[in-house]
Amino acid sequence: MSSISNDADRPGAIDARPVRHPGRWVAIAVIAVVVGMMVNSAMTNPRWNWSFAAEVMQQKPVLEGLLKGTIIGTVGAMIIGVGLGVLVAVMRLSDNPVLRYVAFAYTWFFRSMPRYVLLATMGSLGYLYPVVDLGVPFAQSLGLTFAQLDVNALSRGLMFGILGLGLSEAAYMAEIARAGILSVDKGQSEAAQALGMSPGQTMRRIILPQAMRVIVPPTGNETIAMVKDTSLLLAMSITTELFFQTQAIGTRTLKIMPAYVAACAWYLIVCSVLMVGQSYLEKYFGRGFGPMPKKTKQKITKIGADH
Repeated sequence: MSSISNDADRPGAIDARPVRHPGRWVAIAVIAVVVGMMVNSAMTNPRWNWSFAAEVMQQKPVLEGLLKGTIIGTVGAMIIGVGLGVLVAVMRLSDNPVLRYVAFAYTWFFRSMPRYVLLATMGSLGYLYPVVDLGVPFAQSLGLTFAQLDVNALSRGLMFGILGLGLSEAAYMAEIARAGILSVDKGQSEAAQALGMSPGQTMRRIILPQAMRVIVPPTGNETIAMVKDTSLLLAMSITTELFFQTQAIGTRTLKIMPAYVAACAWYLIVCSVLMVGQSYLEKYFGRGFGPMPKKTKQKITKIGADH
């Protein structure tokens, strides 16, 4: 009798029908038409000149600009930006009011200054200081100088441009690193101090490794943005840069659009590689957070079933 009553209490089969979404199909159709029109225009308009764009991508000045101005410029600027940004972030979180105010002034200035204007200004520093003496401050009359810097020459070099981009990037990375550090529970630092760790050890071994989960995604975005911002090195009359070289070829051959296509293609390739790297870094530093991966769930279920 109990089995009969239990069967009677069970609900019958549910005849569920999926919710219809006609708007989605309309959107897909519109997107397909727009994409088809764009592809047809790109293939049938001879002014795109894809063959010439491929030739421009392989020319030696373009490859040199890609390597030096774009790739090396991005790597150098991000090394300066990340290293200095973490230092400024730690200064902003310091108990010392002088360090906090200096860090705030740094981020205020460089976040307020457009990068193109900053690079153009740095490229003109040779007008204010043609030569800088290195030695004891305020002792030029005594001859206590060890070396001289030719600012005119330096201000038009790639290293000076990398320095300008890195100083600007450090202001943004400081805020990113500060947000990551604040995302770590204070109990972590208190536990580290209870174990006898110094503030520096606590920051390096406890706080920053956990903060990387928050720091990595925006840092990846900043790196991709830096790839594109290297085109601003033109403000310092730096010619070993990807876009400058492709633009020069387009101007010389009167084939402007194919030259721009070549530059866009290289930017897309470099940024796509960086996006893949960013994805792997996010997975690495995000272990233990968020939903459990499907493969891990299957392994746990299998182990539980075996036991």
